[in-house]
Amino acid sequence: MNESVLGIIAGALTSVSMLPQLIKVVKEKNVEDISLLMLLVLISGLAFWVWYGFVKDELPIILSNVFAILVNMILLGCYILYRKKS
Repeated sequence: MNESVLGIIAGALTSVSMLPQLIKVVKEKNVEDISLLMLLVLISGLAFWVWYGFVKDELPIILSNVFAILVNMILLGCYILYRKKS
């Protein structure tokens, strides 16, 4: 398989991996089972992938990880909005 195609497929699958979770959270307005630490670590890691993509001048890495950051930032926003305040 072509290296570029492999990278695009991997990036696309990784980018959409949290969409089912986001859809579930938006529908149910429940973030009880979401780990805030996991979200923060994931967003940080994705940001480093974007940086790496710029260093290597790899548009597929940049675009897929920017999309993943967007999805996870929305999920983080939902976490803040829907969490139970104690």
